[in-house]
Amino acid sequence: MKIISYNLNGIRAALKKNLLQWVKATDADIICFQEIKATFKDIPVSLFEELGYHIYLYPAQKLGYSGVAILTKEIPKNIIFGCDMADYDNEGRILRIDFEGNNKNNYVPFSVMSVYVPSGASSPERQAFKIQFLKDFYPYIKQILEDTKNLVICGDFNVCHNAIDIHNPKANAKNPGFLPEERSWLTEFLDIGFVDTFRHFSAEPHNYTWWSYRAGSRGKNLGWRIDYQFASQNIAAYLTKSHILSEAKHSDHCPVLLEMDFFGNLDK
Repeated sequence: MKIISYNLNGIRAALKKNLLQWVKATDADIICFQEIKATFKDIPVSLFEELGYHIYLYPAQKLGYSGVAILTKEIPKNIIFGCDMADYDNEGRILRIDFEGNNKNNYVPFSVMSVYVPSGASSPERQAFKIQFLKDFYPYIKQILEDTKNLVICGDFNVCHNAIDIHNPKANAKNPGFLPEERSWLTEFLDIGFVDTFRHFSAEPHNYTWWSYRAGSRGKNLGWRIDYQFASQNIAAYLTKSHILSEAKHSDHCPVLLEMDFFGNLDK
C-alpha cells in the first residue's frame, strides 16, 4: 500500500502544473492533500474519479484558503470531517477516513488523517493560534488512539523537529516553525506512541519538504522538513519504505511517500 502526503499550496495552481498526470503516474492507494484552497466546484472531480479515486474534501469557509482532502481507491467505512472544534474546522484543517479489516486485500483496520497545522509565520496572533492548535491537537489525537489503534497521520505540521531537519538551525532558532516550544511539542506528540516514518528509515541530513520561493532556495536545497507521515506504534510493523519525493514540483512543498505491507501480518 502506498500513501502520499502533499501540501499543494493551491490545487488549482498545481493542476496547471500537470498534477493530474503525476497522480496517475504515482498510482498511490491513498493521497492526502493539504492547503487545497478550493471547494468541490473548483476541482475537476471527475478527472480524479477516472483514475480510480474517491475524493473527499474539507475546505475552509474562507474562499481560497487552507483546506484538506483525501483521495482513496478503496471506499472507507467512515469519513470524519473536522475535529468538532469550530476555530479549526472553520479553516478546514483535519479530515480522517477509516477502513475495515479486509482479508481479501490483506488490510488490518486502520485510519488515515490529513492535517494542516497553522503556520504562525504571518503574525504573532497567528503564531498564538498555531500554539493553541498544537495544544488542542495533542489530547484530541490521544483520545482517537484509544479507539483507533492503527493510525497514519499525514500532513504539513509547520514544525521542524530537530536540527537535522532544517538547513540553518542556528539562524532559524527564533523563527516560527523551529521554536523550542514547537519542537518540544513534537517530541511529546511522538511519545504518545507515534513513529516519524521518514526517520524510521533514514538518519541522513539535507532531506527537506519545503523551500522558500526566495533566493533560489529550492535549487540550493535550503529547506525545512515540515511535512510528515506519523504512524502509530501498532502499525509500525507494517512499514516498508518512506521517501521524500523532491522531484515533484507542483508547489513550494514536495510530497512524502509511505509504503506499508500488510501481507502476512493480519493477526497483529
